[in-house]
Amino acid sequence: MLEVCLLGTSGMMPLPGRFLTSCLTRYNGFGLLIDCGEGTQVALRKRGFSCHDIDTILITHAHGDHVSGLPGLLLSMGNADRTEPVTLIGPKGITAVVNALRVIAPELPFELQIQELTQPFETIPCREYTIEAFKVNHNIICYGYSLVIRRQGRFQPEKAAANEVPMSMWNRLQKGQTITENGVTYTPDMILGPERKGLKLTYCTDSRPTGSIVDSAFHADLFICEGMYGEPGSEKKAREHRHMTFAEAATMAKEAEVRELWLTHYSPSLVHPEQYVNTAREIFPNTLACRDGQFVDLMFDENE
Repeated sequence: MLEVCLLGTSGMMPLPGRFLTSCLTRYNGFGLLIDCGEGTQVALRKRGFSCHDIDTILITHAHGDHVSGLPGLLLSMGNADRTEPVTLIGPKGITAVVNALRVIAPELPFELQIQELTQPFETIPCREYTIEAFKVNHNIICYGYSLVIRRQGRFQPEKAAANEVPMSMWNRLQKGQTITENGVTYTPDMILGPERKGLKLTYCTDSRPTGSIVDSAFHADLFICEGMYGEPGSEKKAREHRHMTFAEAATMAKEAEVRELWLTHYSPSLVHPEQYVNTAREIFPNTLACRDGQFVDLMFDENE
């Protein structure tokens, strides 16, 4: 089960009841945060989450509405007696941005390990996740992210017997270990069936529609995408500012054949995004105009 919570859905500036951009995911006790706009800490508290459990932070780009909450969050994590390292991943140049923000958070009781993205597409192993970072089209360097959780095949005792795998090894092989004993190497595929369908979340804000987004979101269980503008006649404004309309996000969701689309990152002028969501639903019916605190548990398919 992958827990997903949109902590903030506002772009550019916060509004009463709408914090700046941030999304939290949790899986097997591992917390991952995407962006950290102003109000992220308060939003975490409102949902009953702890900043202490966040192990990895993904930054899409270095605009203020995506990083302004970072110094306070890091300080709170330190004040919560965290000592384990925290990984931060973002576009090239993010190290300098984070170091500048840390002028007001210079001393932390944990190591902040920063990794910069330099390629159009990068795959980063990250504990239970595989993070797929893909470059998008904004007015500064910006990335979207897919979080992929793979799921191994079912244990097949008849396959283990046919491959003469000792029973004493079954448990370790199911955990992904490779074992060599008496000159014979045993691998997990010797006792497991084909890999089953896992889970995939794709997250993208601040971009014009691109093929990289469609390709990266393909068959995602949940596609969280910016919908900066929903009002009729906003297409020109979206093009000028390198953002998207509801209809453009829905078109990408349809092309990517995702299960569900969540719209987020609204313009401050878009006070009631739900009034325009039908514009997207006419293209991709399973669309939700999200509010802060939108939450879902993504479940594995038990029929797999």
